[in-house]
Amino acid sequence: MNSDGDEDFSQAMSDVVRRKSEPRVVIRRKQHADRDASQEHRRRAAAMAPERERNNLTQTGILPLDAWYVLAFKRPGVQNGVFRKLKQGRYEAQSRLDLHRMTVEIARKEIFEFIDESYQYGLRSVLIIHGKGESKAEQARSSILKGCVDQWLRDLEHVLAFHSAQPRDGGTGAAYVLLRKSEEKKRENREKISKGRVPYDPE
Repeated sequence: MNSDGDEDFSQAMSDVVRRKSEPRVVIRRKQHADRDASQEHRRRAAAMAPERERNNLTQTGILPLDAWYVLAFKRPGVQNGVFRKLKQGRYEAQSRLDLHRMTVEIARKEIFEFIDESYQYGLRSVLIIHGKGESKAEQARSSILKGCVDQWLRDLEHVLAFHSAQPRDGGTGAAYVLLRKSEEKKRENREKISKGRVPYDPE
């Protein structure tokens, strides 16, 4: 556009009065603020969701179990000899978790994280102590936790088998847990096999 055109445009617009836009600005800012707050809320919720969704342990409908009830479970494919050794406490517990004085909700979180971390570290045998209870109040809580442990260990895919412990390790107040071999351990074994023979692994 040339300079004459600029002057003509300016003259044509000289009597135009600019509309006040303060109300629009205020409303728009509020909308932006609300939208930003909403987006931030959704962003935080999305970041937290995967952590909550990973813990799929049963939360309702779990029945308490008697203090002397023997826990016993193995998945298809677990050899009887391996399960028998687990039952007899012949696999040394490489780590242990004590649930005494924990609420059900805290125990649910602790068991999920304990089994997941044990698997990631390549542990194969661990011990979970849920207790039997000496007083009536403790017995009630322990029986609930015992029922939860029985259900939760079945829920966890990393768990191959579990059985109530021998008296020396807590008896029916604790459980031996056999875990799957982690992907890292499988990779290490494949590398060993490529270099030569390795000891027989029951799984």
